[in-house]
Amino acid sequence: MTVRLQADVSTVDTDDGMVLLDERAGRYWQLNRTGAVVLRLLLDGATSGEVGQALAERQPVNIEQAGADVADLVQRLRAAGLVTEHPGRRT
Repeated sequence: MTVRLQADVSTVDTDDGMVLLDERAGRYWQLNRTGAVVLRLLLDGATSGEVGQALAERQPVNIEQAGADVADLVQRLRAAGLVTEHPGRRT
């Protein structure tokens, strides 16, 4: 699965990660540096599994935990209406 931002969501990089603005609801969401890296990779077309593997290579975490963390972030972003998931890789 790949991830795309909803049309009404914009992002801004910060020193500490990333801020997402849901323009429909007027709400801000803040991601820490790791969350920002995860979202950038997903938006660039990486699958959740690929991002989990990349995290496991960069952080002191095993691949199972990294994959669970990526899935949790995607679920939270989806539940907040910030992203949608699409099958396959973007080309």
